[in-house]
Amino acid sequence: MQMNMKQWVADMIAAPVKKALPVLSYPAIQMMGISVKDLISSSDAQANGMKMIADRVDSAASVSLMDLSIEAECFGSTIHVSDDEVPTVVGSIISSQEDADALQIPEIGAGRTGIYIEAIEKAVKLITDRPVLAGIIGPFSLAGRLMDVSEAMIYCYDEPEMVETVLDKVTEFLIAYCKAYKAAGANGVVMAEPLAGLLSPSLAADFSAPYVKKIVDAVQDDSFIVVYHNCGNSTIPMIDSILETGAPVFHFGNAIDMEEMMSKIPADRIAMGNVDPAGQLRNGTPESVRQATLDVMAKCCKYPNYVISTGCDIPPMSSWDNIDAFFSAVAEFYN
Repeated sequence: MQMNMKQWVADMIAAPVKKALPVLSYPAIQMMGISVKDLISSSDAQANGMKMIADRVDSAASVSLMDLSIEAECFGSTIHVSDDEVPTVVGSIISSQEDADALQIPEIGAGRTGIYIEAIEKAVKLITDRPVLAGIIGPFSLAGRLMDVSEAMIYCYDEPEMVETVLDKVTEFLIAYCKAYKAAGANGVVMAEPLAGLLSPSLAADFSAPYVKKIVDAVQDDSFIVVYHNCGNSTIPMIDSILETGAPVFHFGNAIDMEEMMSKIPADRIAMGNVDPAGQLRNGTPESVRQATLDVMAKCCKYPNYVISTGCDIPPMSSWDNIDAFFSAVAEFYN
């Protein structure tokens, strides 16, 4: 459904009672009786799962899978897939300038990107009462997976030209991927850039933010926004470069003090977070989830531009009792 997303942001900030917006998609497998492997392999399963979640919870938007393997797989990376865990990238495909120069930019639709784009096209026809947000990885997080996550920061110091070559190519790909989601009817994307959270503020300002900004500038307009997600523990020191990306909505992880972060967010932009998805939604109890949610809201809801969320995506096998407790706690707080 087409909508003015800039107005959606403004309306969210103005609303005295705000709907929660957790990164909630994978736990649909429990309602559907399927595996993660089944979910990532079928556009029907993804769209139907998003619809089932939208019918169950009154969230501010419907969010697609946070799958940080799909783009790397397109570039040639090896992926580990299991029945009950989120897919992961194994090893690296770039370790030299020669490798970077030879890297081919895949066509949109390669690998599983065609399935995910088709899923959004189907989801927007099923979910018409709230925005539908697709998921993409951020540029440095994708480059890091191609070069090896553990080596990426070292390469920024030792092989900066190689890193920049890879970043230029993945950014071109991600712009095209966003545009394909936009054409499919998505109202925006949640861009996951967690690997940038391991960088120093100066490295993040050089190797992440400018490339994120290039994507935002290329795809964002009144009908389509970029939600920037970074669950790293260094996001507060690097907030200046994060704000310079131009994203209107930011999503932060539970490794930081969300109240401190809110003091740094401009009043016309939304920031979301940061109930611990693994510690609470996956491994907590309904009562511990309730208390954690109320605690974050008590500290942060004094800021009109704060929206309660999880710190990252909710793991696939998280208890629906815990997820329901999260939403019940939000209702309890506002009541």
